[in-house]
Amino acid sequence: MKRERYYGKRFTDRVTLVRMLEEYIDYYNNKRLQRNLGILTPMEKYEIYLQAA
Repeated sequence: MKRERYYGKRFTDRVTLVRMLEEYIDYYNNKRLQRNLGILTPMEKYEIYLQAA
């Protein structure tokens, strides 16, 4: 995350930094496909896990 969103940027206030972190976490959990999860997002994998339980 540091390389993708943090390095080389200056945040003018804490609110902007927190917003960026929240957006990245949302992207990572809900939109970013991960090969180690079978080309699923973490939330898709979690939903499959819950259905199996």
